[in-house]
Amino acid sequence: MRGFYKKYYSGVRAFVAKKIDDEQVIEEIVHDVLLASWESKENFSGNCREFSWICGIAKHKIVDYFRKKKIKTILFSVSPFFEEIADEALTPEKDCLKNELIAEVRKSLKRLRKNYKNILTLKYLKGLAVDEIAKISGKSNKSVESMLGRARMAFREIWNNENN
Repeated sequence: MRGFYKKYYSGVRAFVAKKIDDEQVIEEIVHDVLLASWESKENFSGNCREFSWICGIAKHKIVDYFRKKKIKTILFSVSPFFEEIADEALTPEKDCLKNELIAEVRKSLKRLRKNYKNILTLKYLKGLAVDEIAKISGKSNKSVESMLGRARMAFREIWNNENN
């Protein structure tokens, strides 16, 4: 295993470093990749170079990292207009996660109280302004803003419980 590690460490590290700029995360992913590669070496079919196969494993580990860490951070670091955020936040290599993210958001929305689900849907999925929601619901703008705040907090709690 030591020889395997020495042979591929620098190449895998360079590959991962092109996608991630956090040194600690790079090291963690490189070690995960090399260990996963070593443990599944019997699955290597020989249809490509061994390094290419290892880079395929690295791609999956990188996508997992972004899915688990970055997407959640991005989702709640700005106003959660969910589909728009997914479009803006996902680079081409993360684009394959867009539908998965939207499905997770919809799943969390379904678990909310009906009034919270409705107001978040009107605001973030249908794109209505606060004053438009107020007219539809017969409430004041302040009331709608307050409810949106409570609904977002309830959503975050459900999201964090389901996705951690």
